[in-house]
Parts: sequence; C-alpha cells; structure tokens
Amino acid sequence: MGLKTTTLIGSVLATLAAHHLHPANAAQPRAAEPIPAPMRDLVWGKLNFLHTTDTHGWHAGHLLEPQYSADWGDYVSFAEHMRKKADDLGVDLLLVDTGDRVEGNGLYDASDPKGEYYYDIYKEQEVDVICTGNHELYIAGTAERERERTVENFRGRYVASNLDYVLPGGGGRVPLAQRYRRFRTKNQGLEVVAMGFLFDFGGNANNTVVRPVREAVREGWFQKVVREEEKPDVFLVIGHVGVQMDEFKEVFAEIRRWNWHTPILFFGGHVHVRDATSYDGRSFAMASGRYFETIGWMSVDGALKKTEDPQGERGLSFHRRYIDNNLLGLYHHSGLNASTFHTEHGKNVTSIIAKARKELDLDYTFGCAPKNYWMSRSPYPGPDSIYTLLEEEVIPDIAVNPKRKDVPRLVIANTGAIRFDIFKGAFTRDSTYITSPFLSVLNYIPDVPYHAAKKVIKLLNNAGKIMADAHMDNEFMAIPEQLFIKESIIYDTPAHPFSGEGAQKPMGQHKHKEPFLVEGYTTRDDIGDDGDDAIHSRINFYVVPNCIQSELSFPEEGEPETVDLVFFDFIQPWVLMALKFSGAVYTDKDVSLYVEGTFTELLAGWIKENWPAKC
Repeated sequence: MGLKTTTLIGSVLATLAAHHLHPANAAQPRAAEPIPAPMRDLVWGKLNFLHTTDTHGWHAGHLLEPQYSADWGDYVSFAEHMRKKADDLGVDLLLVDTGDRVEGNGLYDASDPKGEYYYDIYKEQEVDVICTGNHELYIAGTAERERERTVENFRGRYVASNLDYVLPGGGGRVPLAQRYRRFRTKNQGLEVVAMGFLFDFGGNANNTVVRPVREAVREGWFQKVVREEEKPDVFLVIGHVGVQMDEFKEVFAEIRRWNWHTPILFFGGHVHVRDATSYDGRSFAMASGRYFETIGWMSVDGALKKTEDPQGERGLSFHRRYIDNNLLGLYHHSGLNASTFHTEHGKNVTSIIAKARKELDLDYTFGCAPKNYWMSRSPYPGPDSIYTLLEEEVIPDIAVNPKRKDVPRLVIANTGAIRFDIFKGAFTRDSTYITSPFLSVLNYIPDVPYHAAKKVIKLLNNAGKIMADAHMDNEFMAIPEQLFIKESIIYDTPAHPFSGEGAQKPMGQHKHKEPFLVEGYTTRDDIGDDGDDAIHSRINFYVVPNCIQSELSFPEEGEPETVDLVFFDFIQPWVLMALKFSGAVYTDKDVSLYVEGTFTELLAGWIKENWPAKC
C-alpha cells in the first residue's frame, strides 16, 4: 500500500512555527519544559503498533528531563489521536506492553500497599496485548496483585504463555492468564495470534511458576496453535525478553517450522535499551527502552493477508521509530498542538496522577544534591559516578552495626541495586524510589577469614564463566543495560553537560548552521541508526562492574585475620557461591541482618543528614 515510502525529516520547531505556538509545559506541575529537536516522521503501514516496556512506575513522566516529561495521560491522548488517524487511513493500530510496570518510582512504591494508585492509573490506557515482567513476580504480594488487578483490568488481552499462578490453600497451578489470544483487527480484518512470554527467570516468588521457553513451545496448546491448518495472517509475539536473547529465537524457530510464510512480529523488553532486529525477511523485532522514556512505533506494509500472498512471494516492509516521550514530539506525530492535543480522558488521567503524587507526598525533600551523579554517563571510579559516591561516602556511614563497628568489614553492593541517576537539586521522596526502589537490606556473615573474603569481589566481577557453570549468572547483579551493552561506548565529541538545575539543555550558540541538539539516545541497532524520532547529541556509556566494595575499619597496617562480610541480600546466593570457590563454605543459616532498615531508607536518611536542606 505504501502510505509513506520514505523516511521524512521534519522538525517540531517547524510545527510550532506553523501554529504560532511556544513549547508547552508537560502536564505534571513540576515537570521540565520540553525542548524542540529536529524530528524524523513516523512511517505508517497497514498494521501499526505503539509499544511500551519497562515503565517501572514512571507514569508521571520524567520531571527533570525535558525530552521525557510527558505523562501517562498524555500517552492516553496520543493513543486516542493515533487510533483515529488509523481509522481515517483505513489501517490498524494496536497497543502492546511487555511488562516490568512496577518497582522504580514513588507513584508505585510509596503507597501501602504498593500500587494503590498505580493500577487504576495504568488501566486507563487501552492496551490490546499485555504480558508480565520479572518485577511483577519477585514478591508474592506483587504477583498476587498483578493477577487480581492487572490481569482482571485487561481480561481477554493479557497473555501468559509460559507463566502459571499457584492458587493459595493448595488449589493447584493455573495459567496466570490465557496462553494466547486470537483476534481480528478493526479495519483490515487481519487475523492475529498473539502470545506473551517471560525470559527463563528463576527469581520469582513461590506463588508463580515460570516455564522455560524451550519447554513451553513444545506444549500441546502451542503446537496446536502453530500447526493449525487455518493459518493467521500475523503471529504477534510479545515478551519480557531482549530481542537478541535466545528465548525469542526459540519461539521464532518453532513458529517458522510450521509457518514458512506468515509474518512474525516481536516486541521485547527487559534489557532497558532501544533495539531492533530481524530474524528473517518476514519477521521483525523491537524493544522500546525503559522508564517511560520511549514509546515504540512499528509499522508493517505489504500483502499481509494470507489470501493476498499465500506463498509469501511478495515482500513486506517494516519500519520502527523510538519516540521520545515528550509533548512536543507527541504533538508533532499526531499533527496537533497544545490547544487541540489533550483529550478529556487524557487530562483526567493527568489530574489523577497529580493528585496521587500529592497524596503520596512525593515532592517532600530530604536534601539537595550538590551535583549530578551518573550511573553510566561518567566513568567509575570517578567524582561524578553514583557508585563512587556510594562506595566512598554513603556506605561508610550507613553500613555500621553499633555492636561491631570496630570490626574490619567488607561491604559489597551490586550496581543493579541503583536504578537511576541523581540530578543536582532537590532529592525528594520520589527520588529515593527512583534511585533505589527495592526492599534491599544489608546482611552479613561474621568473622570470615580475610584470605577468602577478599576474593569475593573479584569472583563477582570477573569470574562470570566460573559462576555460570555453577548456574549463577553474574550479569543479573549489574544494571539491566549491560545485559546488552558489554563495552563502554565513548564518542570523540564529549557529551554536552547538563544545566545546573539538572535539566538537559541545548548545545551552545555556534556560527555554523547545524541544528541545536539536546543530549539523548542516539540508537544504532541491527536496522541502522535512523530509529530515534528526535535527533540528539550523543551520550557516552561507561560499563560498570557487577559490584562495588568498601573496606571499613581496617587496621592502618597489614591485613586483618577475619572480617565481617556485609552485602545486599539480593546478591546473597552469589556471595555464598563465591565464598565456596574461595575455600570458605557458608550457608544461609550463617547469614543475619547487619543493620536495621532498607537501603532505600538508609540512603534517604544519609542524604537528610549530609546534604543541604534547601536548594
């Protein structure tokens, strides 16, 4: 059909000029004002998708980052306009979400019970196919709420192809939701079979069971679906799986074994990156970032109906776009402006979010960060690294057991316990959950022989093959991005600094005519380097270790004979295995709590004591 045959280069600046508008503030009261950027247009096809993944509670948007400052209400408005546009064009638009909607932001984490407001906010978006992430499963209560709330809110659209729920009271196992969904699209009448997978996850609570994908694709229901004589027009596979991971390739291979020509579309997540690839000429896969920074767009054009091309002889065209989640971009892609974009439904959702944030007191300030501290935009160790801040300043103050404060100790923290940067300025109640949303506590083993304890950090950081052979994958201790990015990405031109208020700012004035660029994602995937909708100044990415370590209360000279080995409880299985390899065998029974309070609470308390109260 070819609604668009080329990728057009547009500009939000031009859009604003055409409507005589100035850039508008994002809907949340304290959100940063979005910044214009040169834009690439969306390419429409017969079948189109909007995709979210790994939103982790960021449904209020990014209050300190202008290019990601739209909220869930704005996305509701955007989806409504894009659905109307699809209807006007006579094509189809589907919305998909691939999990990890919880843990990572005060809007979810600050309530008791967690998610008191979140579930009602999220359900306002009409998602067509949705599945589970690993963060929905770590805690039994979270898994229970996922089943009772989200599965119910999206009944008939929630798919759980390799996930079971264990009923309380010995009621047995049942699928968390339906294994697959078969439906027809609204305008083209395309028959779609949709499935939803989770990667081979082993850290789930005991009220859930994750079936390995290689086993799930051999189960009766799956084999029946893929072998049916009446083939669908499209297989849609969503999952909390990186698009480069083996689990999707296993699903692809088994579908393709029985369906040589049927288009297969994949939407992934989990690794917190923008990525796209193709497994063959009639398949396409994309992942759409993290933290509601990105709204993914995929379109497929060509002879999609099996009756139009039964032998798959006519080619298909696939397009992808990673949309920065800000109002100017959403205006641009919808062809609207500040006075025409916001629907009543969207504005109501925005109001609900603002009310929830106020009731949760998420703007309460513990202290003011003196500078920006980065996870991966500056090297570790270094003065701008958040991990250096923890290792040298925070941990020495919070990892103190009064009864054992003079005992030499090694304190080990996994870098994956930190989930986001700290911006210069107010560090709020919201910031505590954004920076570290987990219920991590500090455990310890007393009086460990130092000759064994000192080897642990090296094994956790450098012995991935050895630990993997013991069925302990070290990568899961680090930040999710490093499941995909294995080496630092350093550009010749230094990344442009942020403003003192923590907001990203355009590059300085120059005499040449290049457009002013904002720092942001500059994605290179298997398809090319034109996927981002906004053209950005590139950001460096520095790989960090799996774990960091602080040495405390050590003698001025020589080595101690024994130490207290202190560590985040999440990495306890790895620590015990590393000790075993070091010749010191311990079990869970040897471990006890070192200090009261979660790391998140201890961090907030440290900031209140050490950073200025007023900014």
